[in-house]
Amino acid sequence: MTDHHTLTRRTTLAGATALALAPLAARAQGAPGTSQGAGQVTGVVYEDRGGRGRRGPDDPGLPDVLVSNGREVVRTGADGRYTLPVGDEAVIFVIKPTGFSLPTGPDGLPLFSYIHQPAGTPPDLALRYPGIAPTGPLPASVDFGLVRRPEAGDFDVVLFTDPQPESHAELTFVRETAIARVLGMRDASNRIAFGMTTGDVLFDDLSLYPRQNRLIAQMGLPWFHLGGNHDLNFEAPDARHSRETFKRSFGAPYYALEYGGVLFLMLDNVHYLGAHTATGTRGGRYEGRIGERQLAFVENLLNLTPTDRPVVVAMHIPLASDLGPDDPGISTADRAQLLRLLAGRPSLSVSGHTHTTEHHYLGPDGRPGATGEDAHHHHVLTAVSGSWWSGPPDRRGIATADSRDGTPHGFHLLSVTGGRSINTRYVPASDDAGRQMRIVLESQFHADDLARLPDTRLYELLGATIPAESAGGTTVVVNLFDGGPRSRVSFRVGDGPPVAMTRTRRPDPFVAALYARNAATKKSWVKAEPCSHLWVARLPRDLKPGTHRLTVEATDEYGRPHRDALVLEVLDGAGRAG
Repeated sequence: MTDHHTLTRRTTLAGATALALAPLAARAQGAPGTSQGAGQVTGVVYEDRGGRGRRGPDDPGLPDVLVSNGREVVRTGADGRYTLPVGDEAVIFVIKPTGFSLPTGPDGLPLFSYIHQPAGTPPDLALRYPGIAPTGPLPASVDFGLVRRPEAGDFDVVLFTDPQPESHAELTFVRETAIARVLGMRDASNRIAFGMTTGDVLFDDLSLYPRQNRLIAQMGLPWFHLGGNHDLNFEAPDARHSRETFKRSFGAPYYALEYGGVLFLMLDNVHYLGAHTATGTRGGRYEGRIGERQLAFVENLLNLTPTDRPVVVAMHIPLASDLGPDDPGISTADRAQLLRLLAGRPSLSVSGHTHTTEHHYLGPDGRPGATGEDAHHHHVLTAVSGSWWSGPPDRRGIATADSRDGTPHGFHLLSVTGGRSINTRYVPASDDAGRQMRIVLESQFHADDLARLPDTRLYELLGATIPAESAGGTTVVVNLFDGGPRSRVSFRVGDGPPVAMTRTRRPDPFVAALYARNAATKKSWVKAEPCSHLWVARLPRDLKPGTHRLTVEATDEYGRPHRDALVLEVLDGAGRAG
């Protein structure tokens, strides 16, 4: 067992007496009595006043703290004690309440779970990366220490998804871009409370976890992880032992915590189906599915949570994706069951996986396109790795990594105000200007073909110098990087009237041309995909030769204004702009 998991087992071996809370678990499960023949785990949640990492004589038990075995959820009694049923294998975890912090291990990771796996990872699986060492019998008491710490209702959470380095070089890219940007943001603001990575922490090479954890720790934030489809043990025949290395590194594969009056549900919706059967095919098969056990956990937890408490749900695979709302590899098959549990509660969910940026509003049946106030907002986050670290290198030698929908690689910041109002905003990881949109002009009919020619320059192909006779046939294309169905975009030339732009679904011409011009720098599967946040409109036909200011004004999904501009040169027949 690693030091990290030794520390997660906040055990007291002094033969503590169990306070029977099994009836609470039975009620949460919706079944009378206690499961026949089921084993039990008991322990105490206590206030670690001395910060010792183990209970001292002056550390009182904490009442009304939630603890779970991944299905049942119980409250601690007046003395801080809980009791839960366990089977042959289980993960027990405390749900951090508002006003307390979790202890951390040597690698800076929060410690909140105990893995009960007496025989460890089955050795006959022959996992490439280490799993769980035998934990032996349950200790007499599995205890969790919490440190009392005030939490404001105004705070930010850093949302990473898909850093996905497949080498030490790409892990350095993560360090030099997203992590460096967060360090700068922390210097400028004290609102950031914690961070999370919603899957694909790595790209199959799980030996990189220790270095990844050391780098993440330097941000000085409690950081929570979820596994993605590239964080699996592919040698496992099915889902049961597909997270062994992840559990060894981080603890519980799904869990929950509270901060500032908000409940954060951290779900694992990558359901592993086993290795590919085709010879020479890497990785494994999976589908987006939360599963009955996790849905029972969510239901039991929400039954003990006030209905007016905001809920943020994090996962890896989107509930629904613009690239395929019914594709089991990029959407969640049982999303309607989750939405039924969240109905009537203020909620937002976030995910990653597709390396696109999307906003969806889901009805009770899980279908996108809902317009009512009760529609559930699901946000697919920008990948830290963008196009899997593809694209031409920048001046530092780091891949530019523009995502396949044209959004520059980056992350998001979730902001909570007053413990109630929640919004997100996109943060580019490498673009120092921090722009929220890109404006290009399509003035050439065969731009796709021209982009592949070796003597074509992108600024000539999509830039802001056009002949007067082409003005009426030129399309203004705006990629509002974090836009969606409720965003609005318009442009104006000079002081002229605003021209409303139309949201369209098509590849971003800039990233399509970038990939075409730099095919040798991108990974083989990367290509421009239809973008869900692209707006288009034609330039006025009566635009006169000369130099003009073209201004784009937008409002995003939260009604916030954004503005950008470029200088447009319209050439007369002699090639002059006036």
